[in-house]
Amino acid sequence: MKFSIKKSGNLKNILLVAVLAIVVIIALNFYQKQVRNFFYLISAPIQKTFWRTGDRVYDFFETISEIKNLKKENEDLELKIQSLLAENVQLLELKKENETLRTALNLGLEKEFNLTLAEVIGKDISQDSLIIDKGSDEGVLKGQPVITQEKILVGKINEVYKNFSKVQLSSHKDSSFDGKIPDAEISGLVKGGGNFKIFFDLVPKEKEIKKGDLVVTTAAGGIFPEGLLVGEVKDVKKSDVEPFQKIEISPSFDINEINHLFNIQWRNP
Repeated sequence: MKFSIKKSGNLKNILLVAVLAIVVIIALNFYQKQVRNFFYLISAPIQKTFWRTGDRVYDFFETISEIKNLKKENEDLELKIQSLLAENVQLLELKKENETLRTALNLGLEKEFNLTLAEVIGKDISQDSLIIDKGSDEGVLKGQPVITQEKILVGKINEVYKNFSKVQLSSHKDSSFDGKIPDAEISGLVKGGGNFKIFFDLVPKEKEIKKGDLVVTTAAGGIFPEGLLVGEVKDVKKSDVEPFQKIEISPSFDINEINHLFNIQWRNP
C-alpha cells in the first residue's frame, strides 16, 4: 500500500514538471517573438537606411560601369567614323585622279607624251613653286615640263628628290621660254615676273596684239614642246621710245584649284 502511494506521488511530480516545462517553453517562445518583434521594430529604420545606402552605392558603381562602357563604345564609334572619313577622302582622291586622267585621255595627251600623274602636296606662293609627290623613284627628271590635264603649262621640274619634286611655275622670276600667239603668228619670249605674273617680251611695237589673244609654247630652245597653253593677253602697253611692247599674260591655271598635275617626258626632236 505504501509503495503504491509513493509511486503515485512520483508520477504526479513528473507530470507537474512536464507541465511546467511546457509552460516555460511556450512562455519563452512567446516572449522570444516579442523580443524579436521589438528588435525588428527598433532596427527597421537602421536596416532600411543601410539597405537603401547599399542600393545607392550599387547603383553608383553600376552607373560608373555603364559610363565606362559608353565611353568605350563612343571611342569605338569615333574610330569607325574616322576610318570611314579616311576611306571617303581616299575615294574622293581616286575620283579626282580618275577625272584628271579621263580629261587627259580625251585630249589624247597619252599619245603625245609619257605622262606621270602627281598630286600637289605643297604650295610656296611666295616663291612661285609647288611640291608634288613624285620623285626620282618614279622617273621624274629635272627640267621636265609640268602641265594640267587640259594641256595648260604650269612650269617645269626644278628640283628632284627620291619621293617628291619641286615645280618652278612659269610665273617664277627665273622662268623664260619661247612662246607665240598662233592666230597672229607673232613670236616672243615668255618671262616670269614673280607673284604669278607672266610677261610676253621682245614683241615689236608694230605688231598688232589685243587682249584675250592666247599665248602658247614653241619648241624653239628645247625647253617645252609645241602648243602648250600658257595664258591669254591681259594688258598691252606701247611706248614711243621703246622698240618692244610690254605685254602681260594672265596664266590659264588657278594656283588655288590645282590638285593633280602631269609631268611629261619629252625630248626636243
